[in-house]
Amino acid sequence: MGKGAQGSDAAAAKAGEVEENMAAWLVAKNTLKIMPFKLPALGPHDVRVRMKAVGICGSDVHYLREMRIAHFVVKEPMVIGHECAGVIEEVGSGVTHLAAGDRVALEPGVSCWRCRHCKGGRYNLCDDMKFFATPPVHGSLANQIVHPADLCFKLPANVSLEEGAMCEPLSVGVHACRRAGVGPETTAVLVMGAGPIGLVALLAAKAFGAPRVVIVDVDDHRLAVAKSLGADAAVKVSTKPEDVAEEVERIKAALGGGVEIDVSLDCAGFSKTMATALEATRPGGKVCLVGMGHNEMTVPLTSAAIREVDVVGVFRYKDTWPLCIEFLRSGKVDVKPLITHRFGFSQREVEEAFEVSARGRDAIKVMFNL
Repeated sequence: MGKGAQGSDAAAAKAGEVEENMAAWLVAKNTLKIMPFKLPALGPHDVRVRMKAVGICGSDVHYLREMRIAHFVVKEPMVIGHECAGVIEEVGSGVTHLAAGDRVALEPGVSCWRCRHCKGGRYNLCDDMKFFATPPVHGSLANQIVHPADLCFKLPANVSLEEGAMCEPLSVGVHACRRAGVGPETTAVLVMGAGPIGLVALLAAKAFGAPRVVIVDVDDHRLAVAKSLGADAAVKVSTKPEDVAEEVERIKAALGGGVEIDVSLDCAGFSKTMATALEATRPGGKVCLVGMGHNEMTVPLTSAAIREVDVVGVFRYKDTWPLCIEFLRSGKVDVKPLITHRFGFSQREVEEAFEVSARGRDAIKVMFNL
């Protein structure tokens, strides 16, 4: 499983240990506490990793505020965090491709490798997935964790540990681009939402060779960041559903020259953003639903259907870390500008970091340096 550790018994730490492993535990709504975290025994195909960089995801904040996301409910204290990278301290007896001292980025989901989804190559859909910080599985905001070696990817010398931790959100953008078939022949890509996932989707679309990317958001600062990251056009929109038709025309005009949108990536997941994506995408194009802002939506499907606009979903990612690392190594993708805030690993800093991440505004990616 996605191991981290089992249980929350602080007394389980062995007396006399040189260093007690500590982690950030979600113990109640709006309450995080740094407490001892007992590691499981190292299996033959596992590694023990000292965490060095852990990012805060919107899902982490949501769990902190609500103690649940959809049907995933936090019923007992849980270690938070899943965007991570670190340094290997110990390898299991059967691990040959990694060694102590290696710097690695960690893929946080451990699938069963037995079900039809796993065997069919879509392990991200595994019904028995064990994913960091998705209850009841503990996460990675800790001094050390134990994880399967095959889900730890060695970082090149020119890729930092912070960049390694950013492979997780970048993977969402990469998977979305793969699902939507983004490439050099994709005339234009529309990205709905300039939050962290929208921005990595922009970077991924550019890395896949999309000639033009237009991004929309309600926030001027986020749009300015998107422009600095290479967006060819940025359009400010409202939250009002009645504005969709006018905004679609402005989005098309921003591309200029009668350029059509082949692919839209909805990285917000609201009724209005999905309606805009469906209306803006050319006949025969594709809309990829990436964000999960609303569980239920009211969208103009009939209009999309008669134009044969395909709608595909995205759930996490599969087999993305090698490509993400190559994008970072080669310079095709630069995620460093997305890391806007950094914190250490103390009770005060953990609380402050989550407050900064939750407020949004100028905070894009908040990173812990352990």
